[in-house]
Amino acid sequence: MSDIIQLLPDSVANQIAAGEVIQRPASVVKELVENSVDAGAKTINVLVTDAGRTSIQVIDDGKGMSETDARMSFERHATSKIRQADDLFALHTMGFRGEALASIAAVAQVELRTRTADDEIGTHLSIAGSRVTGQEPVSCPVGSNFSVENIFYNVPARRKFLKSNTTELNNILTAFERIALVYPQTAFTFHSNGVEMFNLRSGSLRQRIVDVFGKKLNQDLLPVGVETSVCTIKGFVGKPEAARKKGAHQYFFVNGRYMKHPYFHKAVMSAYERLLPMGEQVPYFIYFDVPPEDIDVNIHPTKTEIKFENEQTVWQMLAAAVKDSLGRFNDVPSIDFDTEGRPDIPVYDPGRGFSPTPKLDFNPEYNPFKPSQRHSAPVQGGPSADGWEKLYEGLAPVDDDAGLDAGRAEVGTLPLEDGTAAGGVADEKSPAHYQYKGMYIMTAVKSGLMIIDQHRAHMRILYEEYLARMDGRCGQSQQVLFPEMAQFTPSEDVVLQKIMPDLGKLGFELSPLGGGSYSVNGVPAGIEGVDYVKLLKDMVAEAVETGASVADGISRMLALQLARSAAVPYGQVLSNAEMENIVNELFTCSNVKYSPDGSLAVSVLKQQEIERLFG
Repeated sequence: MSDIIQLLPDSVANQIAAGEVIQRPASVVKELVENSVDAGAKTINVLVTDAGRTSIQVIDDGKGMSETDARMSFERHATSKIRQADDLFALHTMGFRGEALASIAAVAQVELRTRTADDEIGTHLSIAGSRVTGQEPVSCPVGSNFSVENIFYNVPARRKFLKSNTTELNNILTAFERIALVYPQTAFTFHSNGVEMFNLRSGSLRQRIVDVFGKKLNQDLLPVGVETSVCTIKGFVGKPEAARKKGAHQYFFVNGRYMKHPYFHKAVMSAYERLLPMGEQVPYFIYFDVPPEDIDVNIHPTKTEIKFENEQTVWQMLAAAVKDSLGRFNDVPSIDFDTEGRPDIPVYDPGRGFSPTPKLDFNPEYNPFKPSQRHSAPVQGGPSADGWEKLYEGLAPVDDDAGLDAGRAEVGTLPLEDGTAAGGVADEKSPAHYQYKGMYIMTAVKSGLMIIDQHRAHMRILYEEYLARMDGRCGQSQQVLFPEMAQFTPSEDVVLQKIMPDLGKLGFELSPLGGGSYSVNGVPAGIEGVDYVKLLKDMVAEAVETGASVADGISRMLALQLARSAAVPYGQVLSNAEMENIVNELFTCSNVKYSPDGSLAVSVLKQQEIERLFG
């Protein structure tokens, strides 16, 4: 019987390794930029074309490689950072497995130009599909210049499953931001299809965060810092008012490496108990400096999940540090007695009398309703009380109940049109409605008592209305008297460009101002009073998270987000006409029972159940 187990050829082994290391173009950017950081580069330039499908280029001014090192760097498990197994537990650098360049070269066409400061001439190396296709001397600056073209050109199945350019570019930007946030002393630039998206100069950590995510974030950051023998924690957390439902920037880094840690996330959020509404998230940028032997970075293939030896201790330190930061930098105004121009407070002298100032002259016996005193002056030098009856001439008595009803009709006017006649259950409903605790509309129907959640029902009505607007391209825009500016990060801006046509159909009018800033000149009619800048950012954040690629999916997501924000809130008092309007509009919708997010909107308490309660 012949042997059936054989060693894999290097080309096949490299492609298998590439399946673990190189999952998409963002993986290539991550590996190459991390190598540049490890090479001590002060400036790193990243250029991508067609979201990395066509080409990815990373240029740095690091120490470069010799001719031999350039060839060796593309071999599997070739690394400059490990000499023995114990070195795995004392790593301070990013990459160390020695698979990155070999994996990239296995699935793409790679060119490398590199030179060290000691060499007068550099090395130009060309590799395609793990095969060296050329090597020659070249004139180039000190550092390395990697060019990766046609990723997955020899693995068509992998290339076919790449996402849209918007999604892939967003992933590249995310990987780039995670590295740029750790090394503020290194200057970075990022270009996509020749357009500059980032130009990050070297500076402080706070300046780097602001450069990446916008100047508006600067005013919402509170510093965090604690040093112990276990670890050092530094960074920034957001003020409670910076909380958002979607798209909050939350980052953990340990020893210069990005990580995900749900347990530590709970530690940060525990400090905000009773400070945030349910479901809101605050931004944070937390940096841990831990002895390398106390953590394990190899529990996850992408090294984004890291195991700590003293996890519970670090949790307590982190929670205490965030609480201390919130306590020391709270925004409660206090009286400052050290400022110039403070009030002069006299010293109390018990032997010295005092008199009230100013003095008041009045007649304690005066009564304007006594006929004998009606025409006498109550105060010396004061106004006369003659003819006080004339003050009330022409004023008709007020019907308090009518005024209350009028005020009630004005409270919470809904942006809805007059409802049309509804069939089925709506035909047998009572014309009179009752609002229970500002949350539910209750009305009698033939089969029992119908209970409608006013917020969910209105959300269903608006959701179908906004969808109809986008389908029919008939969104009505309300011009804004004082346009506000909305600022988006480069990764958010990429998604915004994708959903801009649908936003226009809804009624949003945005004018680009450059640098990811937009002027909001018009908003959909009917959302007056809504913070539309926050609404726009929530919509973009939702699109980033869901990654909706089909136009219909984007339309539904935008309509849901807009309807959720514009729907009548809980606690808003409604008149009977407004409740009637909601009921009639609801029963013209395609789905009456549920809100667009799947929550129950209508329920009927059967007559038999009511009778059973009193049976």
